Amino acid sequence: MYPHSHKTVIVLDHDPHLLTSSKQSTEFDVLQKGRAPGIIPLAPVTKTLWTANVEAAIEFARIIWDIYPCDKLIQFIVSDSKSSSLNSWAPNEQNLQQVLLNLAQVGPPSKSAKRHEDNILIGLNQAVQCLSEPSISQHKLRTSMTEIASEVLNRGRIICLSPIKSDAYARKLCDSMMNFIHQQNKLAANTDNLMPIHHCEFHLIHVTPFGTESAVSSRGQLELSTCLSSEVHVSQSGKYIAAKMLQLAQKHFSLASTTVTGIPMKEEQNASSSANYDVELFHSMDAHNDMIKTGMADYLRTLTQGGSAEGGAMIARDGFNPETVTLKWCTPKSNTAELHHCIGAYRVTPVDVNGRPSLCLTNFLLNGRAVMLEQPRKSGLKVMSHMLASHGGEIYIHVLSTSRSILEDPPSISEGCGGRVTDYRINHFGEYMRDNRLAPATDVNEQEESPLNRAKGQLERTTRMWPMTISETIIFNMISHLDPLPSFITKERLEDDDVIECKKAIYHLVGTESRNEALPVATVGARGKGPKRDEQYRQMWSELEQLIRSHAESSDGHQQVLECLLECKKPDEIKLGSKKAHHDKQTIKDEKMDTTSVSWKEVDRYGKALEKDKQDQNEVAKVKEEPPPKKFKKSFTSIGKIGSQSLLSIWKNKMNTLHSQRHAEFAGRAESLTNQAQLYIHLNEDSGDIKLK
Repeated sequence: MYPHSHKTVIVLDHDPHLLTSSKQSTEFDVLQKGRAPGIIPLAPVTKTLWTANVEAAIEFARIIWDIYPCDKLIQFIVSDSKSSSLNSWAPNEQNLQQVLLNLAQVGPPSKSAKRHEDNILIGLNQAVQCLSEPSISQHKLRTSMTEIASEVLNRGRIICLSPIKSDAYARKLCDSMMNFIHQQNKLAANTDNLMPIHHCEFHLIHVTPFGTESAVSSRGQLELSTCLSSEVHVSQSGKYIAAKMLQLAQKHFSLASTTVTGIPMKEEQNASSSANYDVELFHSMDAHNDMIKTGMADYLRTLTQGGSAEGGAMIARDGFNPETVTLKWCTPKSNTAELHHCIGAYRVTPVDVNGRPSLCLTNFLLNGRAVMLEQPRKSGLKVMSHMLASHGGEIYIHVLSTSRSILEDPPSISEGCGGRVTDYRINHFGEYMRDNRLAPATDVNEQEESPLNRAKGQLERTTRMWPMTISETIIFNMISHLDPLPSFITKERLEDDDVIECKKAIYHLVGTESRNEALPVATVGARGKGPKRDEQYRQMWSELEQLIRSHAESSDGHQQVLECLLECKKPDEIKLGSKKAHHDKQTIKDEKMDTTSVSWKEVDRYGKALEKDKQDQNEVAKVKEEPPPKKFKKSFTSIGKIGSQSLLSIWKNKMNTLHSQRHAEFAGRAESLTNQAQLYIHLNEDSGDIKLK
């Protein structure tokens, strides 16, 4: 409810050592034209470490208060032999006027004061005490008679700008912070006006003069205890400490940077000519959420490398802020900003607030004009993604909808993000919605699982594999050949009868493949004849296996269906990579064919006669058997006999029955004398032409 960004305490070291020069020169005499000849220009000046730290901290507060004027609180503390607080958590003191007025009264460090390194500990102790004081919103909520009153958390950050001598002293400051928080939490437990500190982020910034090597090394975030984490930053003074504070502001308050490029502006010294300038703006990260989701933000950031003109883009060119997003200025055509389809508005503030390009853009917007911002593209139509406009004296960046507006006619379902798609499974989706309609539940308390969770589970199971278009699938285009497998496989548990029905559907597909029937392959948008039939069947089996495997772990019945599918796919896996052969005698006799493939073909060949064989066996079994003898005699004549018939006679009867059913019996094969064929049919005829020798 109250994150770390709710309260921030900035501790400024007021040690006399900060009166030393930052060693970064600033040109004082910037006028080049109009100077009389012979006048020596003024020498450049340098700021002290104290001035650079104060300017960076004030700029940090200005940016945060411009973007979040209410719920982000900042308090300043000056640490010397005694600490001084420049403002409080009260809303009327959260402004730059209050801070600058009290800062002027404090003044710069005194040269006559004695330097003492432990003076910074006094300011850190008071910073911990300030964090323990509740803000107005925290106080109202924790004293309210609500359930969440006891759940209010007190978290915050402490940023300390001070030159330290070594890494050991940095560890000493972190240990002292742990002790301060521990003591303050004990005090807050016995006082109603204070709150315990649940967690604090301590950022120690070691500031050195420009061009000076540091004896302190930077360190990332480290959890020292459950209540304290610390980071150590090393920065040079001048523009570098200002850039470091801007980076912390972006990180701590989730700010994004947008550079408005291509702003036409008249030259200050030559009003007849104009040039294009850039202005960098800070705002909430939410203004770029849509571009981040689509990946456009990463592309636009690459356009800022190197900068293009002057103004706010200077920070990007110096390497301080490479994460800025570039948006191109569009010439405004109207003042009616409310007519645009806006999906969000966020406060903005310029990074270089005193720069001439920033002042011109600010005044232009405060006069009631609106500026459209487009995403720069190498080709294609313009995309107006943002707009700058002023409301009530505050400047906002508006996020415009780049998709179809809800005020327009509803789009066709065939118009997708990838272009015009015409083969969506619209009818199947309508059936899916009809089958998954929700209805009021009765006796909810008596059920083991809530109806909502049960409905969510059904939606999850039925959408594990659901192609969007007709061209992406084969099995969902031939539901009549698979029924009821697609509907049964999405069940939470399969019974024995369900498993049998699913296996029947798989066997039906095996028969369809053996007959080499055509599959319903989508031809919408396809060129040529498409894949061959054997390739289509391989795709079908692969897709069916993917569907069943996605539900295989649901129950044992699902696993049985998967095992049945894998068993039926074995012949195809063996023949994979070879051409589809004809099922005839010549192919079977081919010596180059694999013996395993021949065996499977023999099984398929005699599989159709399985039912007839069963009938023959039933007829043989119906033969009447004589009762067995009372005494069993071991003799060679009794071995191999069953009743009055031997095994040989049973086998002959079976083979005769099979042969008689398959074709007409050859007359010469008959055993009976009545059907015996005569070799010489005219032997007994009385003819003189026939003479036997």
